[in-house]
Amino acid sequence: MCDNDSFDDMVAYRLRQNLLARRAFGSLTLGAGLASLLPLGCGPAEPAISPTPAGSGSAAASTGLSTSSAAPTTESEVTLSTPDGTCDAYFVHPSTGASPAVLVWPDIFGLRPAFRQMGKRLAESGYAVLVVNPFYRKQKAPTAPPNPNFEDKATREALMALMQSLTADTAATDAKAFIAWLDQQPSVDKARKMGTTGYCMGGPLVMRTAAANPDRVGAVASFHGGSLVTDKPDSPHLLIPTMKARFLIAIAANDDAKQPDVKDKLKEAFARASLTASVEVFEGTKHGFCPPDSHVYDAVAAEKAWSELLALLKAAG
Repeated sequence: MCDNDSFDDMVAYRLRQNLLARRAFGSLTLGAGLASLLPLGCGPAEPAISPTPAGSGSAAASTGLSTSSAAPTTESEVTLSTPDGTCDAYFVHPSTGASPAVLVWPDIFGLRPAFRQMGKRLAESGYAVLVVNPFYRKQKAPTAPPNPNFEDKATREALMALMQSLTADTAATDAKAFIAWLDQQPSVDKARKMGTTGYCMGGPLVMRTAAANPDRVGAVASFHGGSLVTDKPDSPHLLIPTMKARFLIAIAANDDAKQPDVKDKLKEAFARASLTASVEVFEGTKHGFCPPDSHVYDAVAAEKAWSELLALLKAAG
C-alpha cells in the first residue's frame, strides 16, 4: 500500500486553496520498508483550517457542519514524558465529566491544524482525544511545511528521515506512555475501553498500540494505512492474535488495486483470532482521502469513515 511512485502522483495534484472552507469534513491517518511507507497523494493542501481556540465554537461549526449535538470542549497543547523524551501533543475533551479516551496517530505530515480539528470534532462527540507528534524525538510540531514540495529533494529526505526514525519498538514504548498519561487525566473514564485511530503510516501504529495494550484498547481504526501486511517477521498483522479490540480497516481503492490480497489476509487473521473487524475498501478513493487538508480529500468517503468510526467506538464501550 504505497510506493515510490507516489511522489510523482503527489505533485500531479494542484493545491486546493480555500477549498476546505467550503466543505464539511469527516473523520479522520510503521511500515516495513522505504517504498511502502510514503502515502500516495496525501500531502497537505494549503491550510484553510486552523485550530479552533477554546470557547470560539465547535470544530463542526468551523467547517459548516451541524453543531446540534456537539458537546462543549476544553482543549490544550500539552507535553508528556516518555522513556525517550518529551512529546508535544494536542489534548481535547468534553468540558464536563469523564469520557472514554482516543489516541490519534497522524500521517507522515504530523501534528498540524487539520488533525487538531479532527481531534476536536471527535471530542465534541464525547471522547477525550490525544493527538500526538510521533516525531517528537527529532523535533517539535510542526514537522512538515504547510505545502510540502515533493519535487524538492531536501523535503523528501527530511520527511523520510522522520518516518524512518520510528520503529516497532518506539511504537510500543510510545503507546504505553501515551495511554498511561491519558489514564492520569480526570477527564478520562478509565473504566471504559479506549480507542486508537491512525492515518497512512499511523495504520501500523494503531495495530502496535493495540498489541502493546490489549486489556486497555477496545477499538482500533486504520484509515488508508500502509504496510499493515508485509512479509517481515514484525508485520503488524502478525500481532492480531495478541489483541482484544474491535477493528475498522478503511482501505483506499488505489491501495487495494496495488495490493488486493491485503484485505483478504487481514480478514483471515481477524477471523482466526475471533475478533470483530470491518475490513472495507472505500470505492473511488485515493490513499490519504480522510484528512481534510489532503490533496485527495474525499468529503463523502471521509464522512462515511467518520460515521463508521463513531459506531466502532460506541460498540467498544
